[in-house]
Amino acid sequence: MEQQVFRLRALYAKQGRLVMLSHLEVAESLRRAVRRAGLPFAVSQGFSPHMKMTFSAALPVGVGSTCEIFDLYLTEYVPAERAFAALAAASVPDLMVSACAYVEPKAKAAGVAFPVGVYAAEFSGAAEGLVFPQVVTVQRAKKKPKTHVVADYLRGEAVAQGRTLTFALEALPTGSLRPDYLLAEALRAHNETADSPLALLSCTRIDQRDESGISLVASLSPLSGEI
Repeated sequence: MEQQVFRLRALYAKQGRLVMLSHLEVAESLRRAVRRAGLPFAVSQGFSPHMKMTFSAALPVGVGSTCEIFDLYLTEYVPAERAFAALAAASVPDLMVSACAYVEPKAKAAGVAFPVGVYAAEFSGAAEGLVFPQVVTVQRAKKKPKTHVVADYLRGEAVAQGRTLTFALEALPTGSLRPDYLLAEALRAHNETADSPLALLSCTRIDQRDESGISLVASLSPLSGEI
């Protein structure tokens, strides 16, 4: 008989010096936090058992976030308020859990439930003159260059306010466009002709949205019981 499990979704941040961690390093840090919290996590079956835990779409190294999620599968029901308190106490400040709620076992995986990421990029000067290119070509080691058409991924208009540029990118079934690659290409083109070159100071994912535009941050309210 299959063991009953309860799917707890947690909202957390990736900030400060920890933005330089890779996705695998973040995942391992969060698994350690779950163990410290003493929650009754489920374990996968098979040759190499591991904690049943899934994550939202990976962030590039150097890109921070205030709205990452992971789904943790529990073998026992723990009230969301108690699970949140335990995880918050076990979290380090720059990977702090800020909300917990239960989701349906058959709900979409954390990595595909919210395909649109909203980013805020901060620059060394005014961002108003920065223009996104039409295409971004990515060259990876030992692979052929891949050209991305920016309009395929960009959702809505990029909004500049002072030194901050806010924009949204959608991850498609066929692939995604990394925000750091997009910003690097935009800066390269801008600085070739600008009197005052710009530098990127930070890039942070500030929200994630589902296909209908519903915000992750709005849907997962702190200490809620079930969503």
